[in-house]
Amino acid sequence: MKVRNARNWGPRGARRWCLAAGALAVASTIRFALHPVLGPMLPGTTFFIAASLVEYYLGLAPALTVMVLGSCIADYMFVPPYNDISFLDQSDVVLLVAHPLVTLIVITLIERLRREQARAKLIASVAQSRYEMLLRQDNERALARRAVDETHRLLRHLAQYHDGFILIKGLERNIAQRVGASASGAPVLPPAAEVAPGPLFDALHPEDVHRLTNALWPGHHRVRLRGEQHEHEYRLTNCSCERFTTHAGDFLVLRTEEH
Repeated sequence: MKVRNARNWGPRGARRWCLAAGALAVASTIRFALHPVLGPMLPGTTFFIAASLVEYYLGLAPALTVMVLGSCIADYMFVPPYNDISFLDQSDVVLLVAHPLVTLIVITLIERLRREQARAKLIASVAQSRYEMLLRQDNERALARRAVDETHRLLRHLAQYHDGFILIKGLERNIAQRVGASASGAPVLPPAAEVAPGPLFDALHPEDVHRLTNALWPGHHRVRLRGEQHEHEYRLTNCSCERFTTHAGDFLVLRTEEH
């Protein structure tokens, strides 16, 4: 996989140039403090270390700048004759050739490693995002499969207990999520907009019609149904309410337990 942004792994802005200038100043100060001990030996060592550290943390351009300026400072201040650029000898040539060459090789290797590290991080981020997308798709497929299964179960339920149905209540999803609680502790779903009557709906007591239409929850209920022989007599009947979550919405189905 080609990742073009891997070359832009370093920080951006003026801050990195300020840090590079600080590293160059620290390297110059340390070499100047060691000059009475080292004399003309190893004039570019601290600048080599500074350029390598700058490359690792700040990027290629600041490291090259530290390398060039460090070579000039080392040749001017720490190679005899000191503080004189009008005279060049073998020591100056060795410093101006060897120091940039070695430093350039090291910072090139570090740059390559940092780009590969940035590339690996970018690929890992892309892989993580694709993995999350696959998980979301799997979840959506699972929800769709569950909705289809619930639809089939609802259809089988309707066919099996058709004669015992009292009503079917449709729930809006955003409303069904806001579940309250009844006095007995059972969950109460808010009233829905649509109620489809079943074969026994007309035999239901008017008070039970109002109660079940406005407050119905999955579980067991007791309702009053009109008798077949006496129209004004009602008998208590045990009922069961089940909830079905389908792709078309959520439904509560109330039926008698005698069928």
